[in-house]
Amino acid sequence: MAVPDYQTLMAPTLDALADGEPRTTISVRDIVAERLPISDDDRRQTIKSGAPVFDSRVHWALTYLSQADLVRRPKRGIVQITGRGRDVLRDHPNRIDNHVLNQFDEFREFKSRARSAQTSRGSTASSVVLGTTRESHAGSPRETITAAVEETNAAVAAELLVRIREQDPAFLERLVLLVLTAMGYGGAKGSAEQLGKSGDEGLDGIIRQDPLGLDRIYVQAKRYAADRAIGRPDIQGFVGALHGAQADRGVFITTSRFSQDAQDYADKVAARVVLIDGASLAALLVEHNIGVQDHETYVLKRLDEDFFEEG
Repeated sequence: MAVPDYQTLMAPTLDALADGEPRTTISVRDIVAERLPISDDDRRQTIKSGAPVFDSRVHWALTYLSQADLVRRPKRGIVQITGRGRDVLRDHPNRIDNHVLNQFDEFREFKSRARSAQTSRGSTASSVVLGTTRESHAGSPRETITAAVEETNAAVAAELLVRIREQDPAFLERLVLLVLTAMGYGGAKGSAEQLGKSGDEGLDGIIRQDPLGLDRIYVQAKRYAADRAIGRPDIQGFVGALHGAQADRGVFITTSRFSQDAQDYADKVAARVVLIDGASLAALLVEHNIGVQDHETYVLKRLDEDFFEEG
C-alpha cells in the first residue's frame, strides 16, 4: 500500500504503544509498518532531502500525539503512551486525527503558537490550516512553506520546553543567561554571572552591561510544571530582591506561565520587570539556536532578471 498521510498513521502509531511499554521510535515504525502493512519498497521512498517518507510521517504522527499529551517521551528516542492516550485509543480505535486532538488545550496552544509565529513574521498564509493534509491553493507556495516551517519550529519548541523541565534548576539558570547574552545583553564588554546558590537573595543571575557593572540586569529563573502559574507573590519577592540589590531592572523567566495578577503587578511597579513565560523562552531558544540544531535547508529559486537585460 502507499504510505498513508501522518494523520492516518496516528491511530496505528498509538496502537503500537497500547501495551504501555516504552519503545524506541525505530521499533514503533517497524510495528506500524508490519501491521498496516507497508512494503519495503514503500519504506524506501524518500522526500527530496533524502529522508524516508514513512519515517517522516510516523515522526509527525508521534509529534502531534505528543503535543496533545497522548504520548510522552521519558528519555531520548523513547516514546510511551499516556493515560490520556489510552482513553483516546479506546474511544477512537480506527482513526485519530487533528480534529480529535483539537479537544485538548495543549494541542490548541501548540497550534496557536505556530499561528502566532507566522503572524509575527508577516505570513499571510491564513488558509494553511495547521495539521491538515490537503494542499492549500489559496496561499502561495512561499506562504505554505513558511507555515510549515513555523509549525515545525513550534513543535520543536514544545519538545524543548519538556526537556528543560526535566533538568535541575541550575540548568535553567545557566540556560537563561545563555539566551539573554545571545540576544545581545551583556555586550562585547559586559558579562553574565550565575548566582543561583545559597545567599543569592532570590536572584539567580546578573548581566553587567558595562565593564564596571554600573548597568546591571538581574535574572530570576523558575523551573515549574506547565500547569503551575507564577503568581503575584513570586513577582513581589523578585522586586524585593531587586531593591535589596539596589537594582531597578530585572527579568523573570519561567518554564510555566504567569497569572494575570502577576502580569498586572509587574506592569505597575517602579522597577522595570520583564516577564518571559515558557512558550516565549522556548521560542527564543529556537530563534537563537540554543538547544536545537539546523536540520534541513531548502533553497527557493527566482528568475534573475538582470541576466536577461541587454548590455
